[in-house]
Amino acid sequence: MKVPRPGAIGIFVDIGLVVGGFVDVLLLPDEIEDWPAEGTVADFEIWWVDSRQQIRLKPADPRYLRNDFASFVEGLRPGWSSDVGQPVWDPEPAPRTDRVRTPD
Repeated sequence: MKVPRPGAIGIFVDIGLVVGGFVDVLLLPDEIEDWPAEGTVADFEIWWVDSRQQIRLKPADPRYLRNDFASFVEGLRPGWSSDVGQPVWDPEPAPRTDRVRTPD
C-alpha cells in the first residue's frame, strides 16, 4: 500500500494485477493516523470499476473505513446494497474495438 500525500487523495493498493487499486480519501477515516500504514496487508472490496486503468476499492476492515459510512453511502449511492453483483455502467465507455477499418 502506498500513501502518496496523507489526507490529500487516498491510498494506492497493490492488488497484484496490471491495473492498480485505489481507496479514495472519502472512504477513509477522518484522521490520517487511522488510515492503514504503508505496507499494511488488508482486505478490500471492489467499490467501482470503469474504463480508467484503476480499480476503486473500499476497505473491508471497519477500522480503515470512515465512521459514518452507512449514512455517507446512502447519500452517495442509495441503491448500493442492491447493486452488489450487478453490472455498473461506465459513464465514459472505452472506444469500441470490434470494428476493423480497411484501407480504401
